[in-house]
Amino acid sequence: MTNSVIDPVKLEKLAEVAVKIGLQLQKDQDLVITAPFAAAPLVRLITKHAYLAGGGIVTPFYTDEETTLARYRYASDGNFDKAASWLYEGMAKAYEAGAARLAVSGDNPMLLSNEDPAKVARANRALSTAYKPALEKIANFDINWNIVSYPNASWARQMFPDLSEDEAVKKLADAIFAASRVDLDDPVAAWTTHNAELAKRSKWLNDMRFSALHFTGPGTDLKVGLADGHEWHGGASVAKNGVTCNPNIPTEEVFTTPHAWKVEGTVSSTKPLSHQGTLIDNIQMRFEGGKIVDAKASKGEAVLLKVLDTDEGARRIGEVALVPHSSPISASGLLFYNTLFDENAACHIALGQCYSKCFINGANLTPEQIKQQGGNASLIHIDWMIGSNAIDIDGIAPDGSKVPVFRKGEWA
Repeated sequence: MTNSVIDPVKLEKLAEVAVKIGLQLQKDQDLVITAPFAAAPLVRLITKHAYLAGGGIVTPFYTDEETTLARYRYASDGNFDKAASWLYEGMAKAYEAGAARLAVSGDNPMLLSNEDPAKVARANRALSTAYKPALEKIANFDINWNIVSYPNASWARQMFPDLSEDEAVKKLADAIFAASRVDLDDPVAAWTTHNAELAKRSKWLNDMRFSALHFTGPGTDLKVGLADGHEWHGGASVAKNGVTCNPNIPTEEVFTTPHAWKVEGTVSSTKPLSHQGTLIDNIQMRFEGGKIVDAKASKGEAVLLKVLDTDEGARRIGEVALVPHSSPISASGLLFYNTLFDENAACHIALGQCYSKCFINGANLTPEQIKQQGGNASLIHIDWMIGSNAIDIDGIAPDGSKVPVFRKGEWA
């Protein structure tokens, strides 16, 4: 079985890091896990460490690639405008009652690449609508949550098509373990040090109180206004329930909320975006008054344009994130076809929903107040990479003066 090539010691360390650093699961706190069926070996280890940490009831939900494909091949047309809203309402109730959430990613990123893009778009829209009650608890940081990844064979084959399946899985597993810092002797200590460094970067940006960031480089001349009362975050953060957690493992970014009505200029992607089975490459966009007024791509353009028509907020951005070009994930030279990894290889912006936690006193702001301060609302949140070793970033102070933030892709 392919799992035999995955280092069991490092897989166990990943489970421990997910519970102790990713979630900081509390005594008697319930845990909801979502994962691909293939990731069951990691889910079992996470469950073990959750109970060792004194956690409450652990409930896993699995997806299966063959089951997903069966829907697209055999379901009636009307099926694609529906979603299992009862399931997501139940998850929202669990989070309201104090449960933590852990997602294991690892699905084949190109699973739906040969399916009807119109059906994929309809199904995604229905899912986004149904998922909203649960997603709001996560996006608004009401609970401690975390995402980690498992080296699923179908994902590994996409990344390393020239290798045997065992070799591909081993190579992907090693890349995940390195990026997640579980190839070190004491991953928990390594994460504590890394979080301190990200906190230092965030503090400097918060002290500077920039009104905007100006990105310049090949195909990019973009001024991103920052939301009123924005706040930078990176690494570990305190959720509204008082628990400090690391939502993303791995993470190399510091991020905040841009002003949804104050983005101007042109920007080009520096890495392909893998979205719902479609690779979207060489994205070019032009913003006016915060809105995308022109968008094209050399590959996957039809899918990109459908995404932008999801709702009113899909043509505005909800996140801007800074990642040095020398990050371990960038240095690996790998394209993971997985946003969790690829976004940590380069500076990026996200189409759609903002994070309410990226505001001063964000926990106490209403959706209307967040909107008034420049925060965006949407059913989607899709990160795409705009950073490289050729990108410079200047911070624009309230008085209009410029301060170097990045030079040639590195912190200035």
